[in-house]
Amino acid sequence: MKNFRGLAVITIAALSIIGAGCAKKKVAAITPNPPTVREPTAQSTPAATTPERRAETPPASTPSTPRSNMPDAATRARIDQLLARIEDAYFDYNQHTLRPDAIKALQTDSTDLRDILKDYPDYKLTVEGHCDERGSAEYNMVLGQARAEAAKNYLVQVGIPGQQLGVISYGKEKPVCQDESESCWQKNRRIHIVAVAQQH
Repeated sequence: MKNFRGLAVITIAALSIIGAGCAKKKVAAITPNPPTVREPTAQSTPAATTPERRAETPPASTPSTPRSNMPDAATRARIDQLLARIEDAYFDYNQHTLRPDAIKALQTDSTDLRDILKDYPDYKLTVEGHCDERGSAEYNMVLGQARAEAAKNYLVQVGIPGQQLGVISYGKEKPVCQDESESCWQKNRRIHIVAVAQQH
């Protein structure tokens, strides 16, 4: 009976050892592996650690001030000087053809005037046509217009833009001389160039 009890104790002890071994193996089997720490690569580097590339913005260009189509005060004064130096062109009685002396008068300073006016397309001049007192008012208005047109055509040939030259006839309404003589009448048969009054 003692032998049987001893055998039973040994058997239980052996089973306990085997069971404990199995239990350890089971516990070890379900123990999770520690997480693998990987070295960061170029692809896995967080975006925060890489410097941001910012697109370069071109510097804002300062808008250039557009050039005025009208001359400044100094340039207007220069134009007035040129106009004062350009003599009136005179005509024969009942004629609107430019005489050689009329062409010479228009040539004076007209190239300088052209060089200024082409830079200021909104600045305009008027060519006035005048007549002496003889003949009807209606006839002299037509003759004065023809004289102004003849002078304008010459100035356009010199190079002054035609759109900057207006024409007007005063006929016999604005004489510069009141005497009834040929020398006085000659002074009234003329064209005169003036700057158009500018609106401000």
